[in-house]
Amino acid sequence: MKVDFHFHLEEGPYSFSWLQRTARALETVPGETKPDSKPNTLPWIEHTIDRLKLRLDEGCFSERWLEAYMIEGQKKGIQRFGMVDHLYRFQEFRDYYEKYILMDDSELGKLQRYWYDRVRIGSIDEFLTAARNLQRKGYPLSVGVEADYFPGGEEELKSLLDKYELDYVIGSVHFLDGWGFDNPETKEIYESKDLLGLYKYLFEHVIKAANSGMFNIIAHLDNLKVFGYRPDEKLLLDLYDEVAAALKKANVASEINTGLAYRYPVKEMCPSPAFLSRLHAHGVPITLSSDSHFPDDIGTLLDEAMALAKRTGYEEIVYFEKKQRISVKWDE
Repeated sequence: MKVDFHFHLEEGPYSFSWLQRTARALETVPGETKPDSKPNTLPWIEHTIDRLKLRLDEGCFSERWLEAYMIEGQKKGIQRFGMVDHLYRFQEFRDYYEKYILMDDSELGKLQRYWYDRVRIGSIDEFLTAARNLQRKGYPLSVGVEADYFPGGEEELKSLLDKYELDYVIGSVHFLDGWGFDNPETKEIYESKDLLGLYKYLFEHVIKAANSGMFNIIAHLDNLKVFGYRPDEKLLLDLYDEVAAALKKANVASEINTGLAYRYPVKEMCPSPAFLSRLHAHGVPITLSSDSHFPDDIGTLLDEAMALAKRTGYEEIVYFEKKQRISVKWDE
């Protein structure tokens, strides 16, 4: 079975580059009538502007937009979908994020405050209602969220998540001591870090997240490599074993996430092949994820991810429904 169990809707900040990216993605959205004109002509750009206006008027949780993910994914052979959105997009989780992301008067704090105020766009109820509507239309879709893990925030996050009926919850680490390490505008901070120590610190967070009992999947385990900063991987092998053992003991799944391979400088999936081999050795179940944020990216590199999983020795894949983990063979 081919699954894409971790993909997102769009997110800001809403810029001219976002507008351009959205225009490209609209080529996959159903219901659009293309003009009888060649690209880069005046009629073509007028039609593109009309489509962008419709997209903005309908909103990012419109049925047309969400259904584009399903239709495009099915064209690529995906049989089971998992749609999530980042909790930081939703007003209901504002206090949680403001407590743990650095957003003070420092240069980093101001930058992250600017980002956070522009990606927080509304209520989680809008997302959940739209996604459940797709389920009612018969699409093979599970609905979840991706929640950032912060040490010390476990009780608060659990109480927030318990308010919602979700098929699954993905846990992830994007921040270390309040620093959003996957933001290209802050990557110079890596230059002042001991990389081996930094990876140890990340994996301590990952292990705590697994042990929290809140998450069905821990995402992109080694995303700290996003900009290519990492020590000799031989120095990380013991840490990989520690993480894999912790995931297995906590009965938490992970994923092969292709997002870093096609959207970021490192050009490698998460986890690395060596890390994946340690997950397999410890019996950690996996799912597959494109980490797409636009419908035309759904399923990107999933065939390559499936091939890697098979070479590593994995014989099955997992997905979730109503918090229950379901395992299926590749050919089922």
